[in-house]
Amino acid sequence: MSSKVTIYHNPRCQKSRQTLELLRSHGVEPQVIEYLKTPPDEKTLAKLVKQLGGDASSLVREKDLRKLGLPRPADSAEVVKTLAEHPALIERPIVVSGGKARLGRPPENVLELL
Repeated sequence: MSSKVTIYHNPRCQKSRQTLELLRSHGVEPQVIEYLKTPPDEKTLAKLVKQLGGDASSLVREKDLRKLGLPRPADSAEVVKTLAEHPALIERPIVVSGGKARLGRPPENVLELL
């Protein structure tokens, strides 16, 4: 593996913990970013959206959006702004490697990056 691997991680999330363990079981020790402690800014989020294939709405935790009583963002720029303001709404985990990103839902999704 030549590319650096980064995981946007929430240690309280089961899928996030499973994805981190899956990476480690494949000999990958990723850079771990606990995004609730160090939230990504709008520029970083926009880059993640692009690396995920351009669908910003895939990064939104719909249930948590409703819990906060927030309206559904209308477009990609609005999604990025909302996620920057409310990092708890970011779907997790996000794994980045080689200029691409995948959501670890299910955790096996990230294996195509390795």
